[in-house]
Amino acid sequence: AGGISRTAVAPLERLKILLQVQHTSPACSSNPKYTGVWQGLRLMAQREGLRGMFKGNGANCLRIVPNSAVKFLTYEQTTRVWMNFRRDRSQPGEEVKLSAYERLGAGAAAGIVAMSATYSLDMVRGRLTVQESGKPQYRGIWHAATTIIRTEGVLALYKGWLPSVIGVVPYVGLNFAVYETLKAEICHYSNYKNEQDIHILARLGCGAIAGSIGQTVAYPLDVVRRRLQMSGWEGHGGAAGVPSVAYRGMGDCFVRTVQEEGVLALFKGLWPNYIKVVPSIAIAFVTYEQVKIILGVTFKVSD
Repeated sequence: AGGISRTAVAPLERLKILLQVQHTSPACSSNPKYTGVWQGLRLMAQREGLRGMFKGNGANCLRIVPNSAVKFLTYEQTTRVWMNFRRDRSQPGEEVKLSAYERLGAGAAAGIVAMSATYSLDMVRGRLTVQESGKPQYRGIWHAATTIIRTEGVLALYKGWLPSVIGVVPYVGLNFAVYETLKAEICHYSNYKNEQDIHILARLGCGAIAGSIGQTVAYPLDVVRRRLQMSGWEGHGGAAGVPSVAYRGMGDCFVRTVQEEGVLALFKGLWPNYIKVVPSIAIAFVTYEQVKIILGVTFKVSD
């Protein structure tokens, strides 16, 4: 589900990252190359062709498939354990349901586990996405990972990890909480016996709304994460031997970004993010549940 959804919106994902970090490059700080969604997509196509629009997607799919699998598995196992805990302490015949806050906690825990397990791939993917075809520093995923370790150290693979962990709570947590709550409300008001009765278009709408809310709340942390991943990297400097802006940490990145570019800089790339979030999150959730049905997996969180 994760691999299919990310590939479908890969050009928008790459444009979002370029908009987030281009001002950290000395070559683009005063004269940005990308100024909007359509202008950015056209420029990518003209300069790097169709293949360039999908740059970094291989690493993203390699990361997102285990990430999504670990995330969904952790979420359902966490909610299953918590539901059993609640049932053991409830009265006989009493209906036991998870609250939105409990779903939020389970979603946040699932997001932290999945993100931490695959973060080094996200770092590599970010570097591959930003480098331009005319002057590539990395030849592929393995070369990028080994080069980063050799030149910057193993810990460089985890640059931006802290804002990612903090951002997991509103992003993944709200995604799951809103999505599950919306489905539960639809079942309640439509008198459906189970979630499989909900029409696929309704589930697409639930996934899109959930994704949009989660992404908006956590977006400034995503911008900081990407900028920290590029911090001090010569491949993003715009000229040989000229590194990009180097930040001392998450707080320094927040402060300098706001001071030098204004508060709205924390939301750069938000429009392509909105455009991609509808198909990306919706397809991910619906594909996940359709595959469960095909494979005969009957367990649902709301059960």
